Amino acid sequence: MKASANPRVLVRSANLRDLGGLTTPDGRTVRSGRLFRSGHLCDLDVRDRAIVTALGLRTIVDLRRPTEIANRPHPDLPDVEIIAVSVSTDDNEFAVVANAMIDPNAEPLGPGHITNYFRTLVTERIERYQTVLELATDPDRQPLLFNCTAGKDRTGMVAALLLSLLGLDRSTVMADYLLSNEVRRPWLEKAEVDLGRRIAESLGIGLSEIPNSRITAARSLLWCREEYLQAVFDAAEEHWGTWAAFMDDGLGLTNTRIDAFKTDLLN
Repeated sequence: MKASANPRVLVRSANLRDLGGLTTPDGRTVRSGRLFRSGHLCDLDVRDRAIVTALGLRTIVDLRRPTEIANRPHPDLPDVEIIAVSVSTDDNEFAVVANAMIDPNAEPLGPGHITNYFRTLVTERIERYQTVLELATDPDRQPLLFNCTAGKDRTGMVAALLLSLLGLDRSTVMADYLLSNEVRRPWLEKAEVDLGRRIAESLGIGLSEIPNSRITAARSLLWCREEYLQAVFDAAEEHWGTWAAFMDDGLGLTNTRIDAFKTDLLN
């Protein structure tokens, strides 16, 4: 199904979509209108702003760093509480890859560096996401939207954890993560061209002369790749023994909270 035809995609320009509508292996369906994921919302036009307003949001959990929020602040949304919970640092692996990509004196880095970032979300940084999960599983804060800048990596991680808590199978969770590529394809294709120009200018060469290693680095930043989220699954299983054990013991949520979340969100 194309992103434009997917009823879960509400505002394509913001990568805004409903987590509802997905089905568990035992046939239950995630309720619509309760949890939403997106990128930044600062460029909404009048029509898209009306769509967001109609969601009736109570809470937005902003996963971005303070500098990102300052550069792209949320629009005024009356009666919506915005809670900033930065889950990354300014020197994260994405920044390292981006800097090396345009530095003529640096060795370009690629998908492996980003894959390692996703691995360490489980082994070293999961506590950064625990506050987000506590908020998102609170029915008194729903309808709730969580977002980052592009709505694909940090947001994708939160979505993967929430959908997994609800019992969605791995293929469904992965498909939701990769859907960002289709939703954002026009922007991604333009961004590839823009990054190519930046690389060529930095290196003092023509577009046709850009080394493949730097093109690969650019694409590793822009596109969701299956191996990124797979690294989360693999690291959790290596560190906790099983994915189920990670769900039960690694996310900082009580069994009572998890059971209530499932009862509340599944039809």
